[in-house]
Order: sequence, then C-alpha cells, then structure tokens
Amino acid sequence: MPAPETLAQGVRAGDRAAVSRAITLVESSRPEHRAQARELLASLEPPAEPAVRVGISGVPGVGKSTFIETLGRQLTASGHRVGVLAVDPSSQRTGGSVLGDKIRMPTLSTDPDAYIRASPSAGTLGGVARATSQAVLVLEAAAYDVVLVETVGVGQSETTVAGMVDTFLFLALARTGDQLQGIKRGILELADVIAVNKADGDRLTEAKGAARELAGALRMVHGKDWAPAVVTCSGLTGEGVDDVWAKVTDHRAHLGAHGLAEKRSRQQLDFAWALVRDELEQRLRRSASVRRVRAEIRDQVLGGELPAVAAADRILAAYDGEADAEPGDPVN
Repeated sequence: MPAPETLAQGVRAGDRAAVSRAITLVESSRPEHRAQARELLASLEPPAEPAVRVGISGVPGVGKSTFIETLGRQLTASGHRVGVLAVDPSSQRTGGSVLGDKIRMPTLSTDPDAYIRASPSAGTLGGVARATSQAVLVLEAAAYDVVLVETVGVGQSETTVAGMVDTFLFLALARTGDQLQGIKRGILELADVIAVNKADGDRLTEAKGAARELAGALRMVHGKDWAPAVVTCSGLTGEGVDDVWAKVTDHRAHLGAHGLAEKRSRQQLDFAWALVRDELEQRLRRSASVRRVRAEIRDQVLGGELPAVAAADRILAAYDGEADAEPGDPVN
C-alpha cells in the first residue's frame, strides 16, 4: 500500500487506481491501516462546492441497480462525475459478500466519469458508518460531485446510510393488494423522495395508484413538515428518472446552504459517536483479558448456569480490569 500522502496526491489527481486503494485503506479494520487512513483523510481537501450525497434504498426486487445505472448515465451525460458506493450484505457466519454491482451496472461501470465501488458491510453497522462515510470523502476529494450510496434493503442499515447523505431516496414497487405492506413507518420517516419504479407498460396505471397511496401515507407521517415528493419512474426505460433527480435537487434547495451545513454538522457528531462505538467494540474483541474468560463464560451461559446480564458484567469487568466488580451492577 502506498504512503498516505502518495495516495492523497493520486486521489486529488483523479487517478482511479489511487481512489480504489484509498477506499480499501479506509475500509480496513487493521489498527495500523486506521492510523494511515486518518493521515490520508487529513491530506484531502473538501471540494469547494459540496457534492450531492444521495442514499438509495428499496424493497428487494425493486430494481435499484438498474435505476442507478440509468440515473448515473443521465448525470454523466449532463456533465456530472458520479461515484456509486454499494454496501453489500456480508455473511454473519463466513464474512463473505456478493460484490456484483459492476456486473449489474455494466454500462455505468465503463463510463470514465463514473466510479462504482461495492463494499462488504462486514456485518456491523459501525463498520458501515466508518468505511462508507470515509469513502464518500475520498470520492469527493477526487472531484466526484454526485455520490450515490446504495443500501442492501430495508432495515437498520437504512438509518445508518440516511445519517451520511443529504437526501434519502426510497424506491418502491406497485404491488397487488396493499402497496404499503412491508414498508415500515421508520422508512417513510427517513425518506425525502419516494419513487415508484417499474412504472412502464401495463404496470403504469398501477404504479400511479401506488404513488397516490404513498403520498397520502406520507402526509400522515410528516404532517406540516417537508412533504417528501412521490413520483413514478422506470429505471429500465428511463422514463421519469429525470423527474426523480429534479425532486432530489428540489429537496436540496429546500435545505438551503445553511440547512445543508447544519445537517452535515449533526451527521458529523453522530459519526463521531459511531466511530467511538466501533472502536470500543474492536478493542473489546482484541482484549487479552476478555479472551481469557470468554470460553468459560460461553460454556456457563450455554449451560444455563450464568444469566446474560451477569455474563455481560463479567466481560466488562475483565475488559476494565475490575476483578472485584460487583456482579449485580447494571450493564450500561
């Protein structure tokens, strides 16, 4: 791995290989790489004009990759440089992930004004927050003025990604029956723009009906606050995708320069605490004291001899070196 300053020079010059190596560095969980990543990021200047950060999520099968490819191609054609960060699911058992977004976005992946990076989430939301947030900074330093962050589906990762972007775009499908089924209220609260995808052919009428129903639900959720726009589009044909982007820019205009700066400041504070939690978890895993008692505690918990709360107390006591800690103290 090149030295951080050498990587920073390559990133600033827009060298794709340097961008890839830089993102690999910030994704690494090795302590020495974390120190180098901090040095790298300190060497990168933020863009003069804030890049547009958009989080994109949706129900399984909604066509996120097709939509992103179509949107990305439209944006590069209009003069933008687009970076795509796709957070893929990692196996909790093996740590493996399927990093197939370059296959699912074949045209955009060969566009010289686009960069696609599929990153494993490594099973931890803290890891997602740390690696993805820092990867966004690398892309912005490389002069990508639009950064799209694709999430794996509907779940806690959406909250994590919403905390690092300016606008959160939710893709929905028109389904038979209740179109709102399976869409959690929390997702509706996060969404700044909703697009009903696959609105083409004989599904167009159904998609428009779903959009009306979603718009009604959003009015109940948001009240008098910013009412997220609901539009229809087809990532396959490109119909309506420009309308989706127009709503994204409308939301950004609604925030204004002050609102955007304030939002990003709050995100930075939340990100700081995410880094603290992630680092504490890593230190706990590396603790020699915890390793010495882990097997014994595991056997006692599995054997029904030790309650979970008491087990947690013992693990924390081992980590803190407090051999005489009261076993009845609550876990914070």
